[in-house]
Amino acid sequence: MRYFVIGDEDTVLGFSLVGTSGLTASTQEEASAALTKALEDKENGIIIITQDVADLIRQEVDRYIFSETFPLIVEIPNRHTGGVSKDLRVLVNEAIGVSL
Repeated sequence: MRYFVIGDEDTVLGFSLVGTSGLTASTQEEASAALTKALEDKENGIIIITQDVADLIRQEVDRYIFSETFPLIVEIPNRHTGGVSKDLRVLVNEAIGVSL
């Protein structure tokens, strides 16, 4: 099982320094293509994606985050968000459309 990262140049470069492969994405098309490529490789067990890139393809990402489908997709903040990640309650509310 391997990790795969999708994000901005700095994030992908940082993860590559520890041996994690990945793709940069700054547009919806690039993000969608990167996620498709990551999902095609069955060796990828965990896909790490920055929040800003995930927001570009939110429906595709949520289809995997809120399911029991493998691989696991984990969203992380990038350097521009100041290290602030979304609250779990906000993620659930966005996924199901109901305020908890």
